[in-house]
Amino acid sequence: MRHKLWFKLLIGFITSIIFMFVLLNTYGVNRIQDKLLQEKKTKLYNEATSLSNKYMKSYYNQETTFTEMTYQLQLMDNILNTRIWIVNAEGYIVSDTRPQQNKRQEFNISEIDPDFLNHTFSENTVMPGVLSETSLSVIVPVINNFRTRGYVVLHSPLSEVYKETIFFVDTINIALLIFALILGLCLIYLYFVTIIPLRKIMRAATEYADANYDYKIVLKRQDEFKDLANSLTYMAKEISNLDEYQKKFIANISHDFRSPLTSIKGYARALQDGTIPYEMKDKYLNIILFESERLEKLTTSLLELNNLSNRQVMLNISTFDINQIIKKTAESFEGICKEKKITLKLSLFSAESFVDADQSKIQQVLYNLLDNAIKFSHVNSDIYITTIERGDKVLVSIKDNGIGIAKEDLKKVWDRFFKTDHSRGKDKTGTGLGLAIVKEIVTAHDENINVTSTPGAGTEFIFTLQRTEGFL
Repeated sequence: MRHKLWFKLLIGFITSIIFMFVLLNTYGVNRIQDKLLQEKKTKLYNEATSLSNKYMKSYYNQETTFTEMTYQLQLMDNILNTRIWIVNAEGYIVSDTRPQQNKRQEFNISEIDPDFLNHTFSENTVMPGVLSETSLSVIVPVINNFRTRGYVVLHSPLSEVYKETIFFVDTINIALLIFALILGLCLIYLYFVTIIPLRKIMRAATEYADANYDYKIVLKRQDEFKDLANSLTYMAKEISNLDEYQKKFIANISHDFRSPLTSIKGYARALQDGTIPYEMKDKYLNIILFESERLEKLTTSLLELNNLSNRQVMLNISTFDINQIIKKTAESFEGICKEKKITLKLSLFSAESFVDADQSKIQQVLYNLLDNAIKFSHVNSDIYITTIERGDKVLVSIKDNGIGIAKEDLKKVWDRFFKTDHSRGKDKTGTGLGLAIVKEIVTAHDENINVTSTPGAGTEFIFTLQRTEGFL
């Protein structure tokens, strides 16, 4: 059976309180009683010694009368609440501050307990008919002129020690009970501030696990649980977006694979069964080849993007002239630029701008951005490629005067398979992965890339590169 956290806390609390009460009322009682008994013995011994030295010696030296000595002993009894005996050397009681409690006639203590006067302390003195209850006795000899003349014996009922022990233990028990009540209130408070919000968060986690990403966590507080709830809500939102993205991703990739595959399959079957005349086979074979190249390009882009996203490709950082790479990349588009009558205008900051980056990956970034700019530029238009050096960075800008991107689509241009509505029908060769690859490559270099665009006026992409230290 799986026990709840609250149940475990409650069991731990009850167990701790019971253990403390049991410990106090067993071991604690014994320790307190022993301590009080030891203090009582010390106190009685000091008083007995004082009586022996001050009063009894005066009596035996005939400086004090028996009546005066008896009076002093009675005063001491009243102050200490202790029965006092004066015992002679033979063992007979010659003075007793509480004679009414002695039901026996004159007797010799040695006859009752031969060793009684030989000990300083007797913790459990029992003398039926002489002492009304079990007592703690302290025996101090009276020595005068190097001779034992008698004994001072003090009796204190052990019940007094027991009463003091019970008083102390009861006081501690009450304090412990009050502490337990306060601790119980703290535990209830702890339940409301921890267990209840934790249950709400657990409920939310269960809802999110069941794909109910719209479930709201209601916590009217500002603490770590609120932060956790916010983090969990944010995570659910991101998972929801990822789920939606995966659906779109599958739909897009299915569309982009299905279209060329349908063409390839249809034309291949038509060629096979003779539907297409023999003299027109070259035309349709070229279509099949074109669609196959589209599939190859799409597959290659997907694999590359996946490797970049998972950081599986290590960057080969080297020092090179970014201006030279820009010129070479621009030359590769000379043919298509002539067809669309597009002019590439280079405005380079200096003759040479050396940067530290992966040359092949940066060349791919330039190629994808230029390909994108040419694709959406008008006939008889210009594309500007500019470099600017600022501090330890080189800024590369590629700006066209094409159709532009709507404001609501600017944040989506980095998404995989994203194509604007007006370009999807026209762009037959694009995969919708070029800008996503650009973003991943620039991010892998710990650099930034931004895009600004005005519909109908054109688009500009600007990305940064680390300038080589020796050329700063």
